[in-house]
Formats: sequence, structure tokens, C-alpha cells
Amino acid sequence: MDIAEVAERANVAASALRYYEKKGLIKPSGRNGLRRTYAPSVLDTLALIALGQSAGLSLDEIGAMFTPDGGTAIDRAFLLAKAEEIDALSKRLKAMSEGLRHAAACPAPSHAECPKFQRLLKAATSGAIERSLKKI
Repeated sequence: MDIAEVAERANVAASALRYYEKKGLIKPSGRNGLRRTYAPSVLDTLALIALGQSAGLSLDEIGAMFTPDGGTAIDRAFLLAKAEEIDALSKRLKAMSEGLRHAAACPAPSHAECPKFQRLLKAATSGAIERSLKKI
């Protein structure tokens, strides 16, 4: 398949394919004139790249999962650690969302009189919120 066909079938810009090639994530199987050609298996590799990116992995992290011969070597401990990071981020975002919803609907006459809002302010000024962000 030439680069245009791969780009269309994988829904990836040709420029991204060239960048993935530069990063060592994919390899053309040859050339047809001036156009790069790829083996059909490149579509599976591109699907893995897309899956990794949707999970928040960097291209370098994704690239570390490919062997020089084009196979994969998935580091399960790394994936578990990433899953834990996502879980922690999800919990933090849920707490932030609940705090914002409370602030928006708080029945107190003013936010200064709301005990929950005051706890959030103290957490923010003490650095507790920032420290929790750095853990993620």
C-alpha cells in the first residue's frame, strides 16, 4: 500500500505517518517511485499507536513497546502503573467536579459562609491540592 492508501485506511495524516517513521514506530517496506509503500501489517501497528495515544501514552512510551523486528513487547508493569495514574487522575477530577458543583449550588448566603468551600480554600492555600496534582 502506498502512503496515501495507508493514511486513508488508518485515518492518519500522511505527515503523521512520516513522523512515526522518523520516530522509528513504523517502517516502509519500499518505494513506488517517490512514494513510500507499506506492508498491510502497518495498519495493525497504527491501531496500536492510536490505542496507546488514547490511553495517554507518549509516542516514546508506545515506541518502547515495539521490538526491532516489528513485534511487540508489552511491559505489563508499566501498563498497570499507567492505569493507576489514570485512576488517580479520575478520582481527582471527580472531586474537583463535585467541588465546583457544590460551589455553584451551595445554599449558603455566600461562599465565605460555606464550610465545605472554606475547606477547599484551606486545601488550596496549604498546597494540598498542588501536591496531589504532582503525585499524578
